[in-house]
Amino acid sequence: GSRIAAQLATRNVRTRLASRHPQTGQTFFDWCDASTFAPALENIESVYLLAPLGVADCLQVMRPFIEQALATGVQRLVFLSSSLVPEGAPALGQVHQYLHRHAPSWVVLRPSWFMQNFSEQQHRETIRQHGAIFSATGTGKVPFIDAGDIAAVATEALTNQAFPADDTVLTGPDLLSYSDVAAILTDVVGYPVRHQPLTEEELARNFEKGGIPKEFAFLLASLDRAIANGAEARLTTEVERITGRPPISFQTFAQNARSVWRRS
Repeated sequence: GSRIAAQLATRNVRTRLASRHPQTGQTFFDWCDASTFAPALENIESVYLLAPLGVADCLQVMRPFIEQALATGVQRLVFLSSSLVPEGAPALGQVHQYLHRHAPSWVVLRPSWFMQNFSEQQHRETIRQHGAIFSATGTGKVPFIDAGDIAAVATEALTNQAFPADDTVLTGPDLLSYSDVAAILTDVVGYPVRHQPLTEEELARNFEKGGIPKEFAFLLASLDRAIANGAEARLTTEVERITGRPPISFQTFAQNARSVWRRS
């Protein structure tokens, strides 16, 4: 979201950032508090939707806001889903289906796994502390994508009303296993990084220990099993088609983010 806001600013597009933890100049927003909906939607033409974290039935939580957005005249709804979650599937797929059926102008972005998972999210500290990436993906390959490339597509979807109502699968330029990623990071960070395979249950328990609710933890772990079975082994050209430039490679991403893995 912050990357989208930055790109919109370069186009002189006015934005409103809404969050449960707003910073200066941002708007307080809570999916579970309907009183926060109207201030977030005032004079808004397009909305970028991020599902609430840790919620298995996200449509139940998101639907009242979406309904109010449509009632107040929002012209375009852009929703961040996942390449592994088709329309109608549980969780994100249910929101996708609702938008398709009820929103006159909608876009569902279905990116593959974020490169920033290694620099900003769950893998960063295990790389720094243990020189390891833990997953249940086996030798499965993933077309990791840079969050900046997703933001560039989202910016087009939010500002270009001619952007077709559809879902779009977004990938990076290369298919990489987690062992391939570990090898790239070893070259970049200057110390050994390995991929440590886990079972699906072991991974889910790790997520639970990190504070993720049990049901959602097992849902996340099941996505690793899908990767192991080849569900992510595909490349698309959508980023270049929409933005006019090729997506960033993992090697370039790692070089740019190298400082976050520096050890004391």
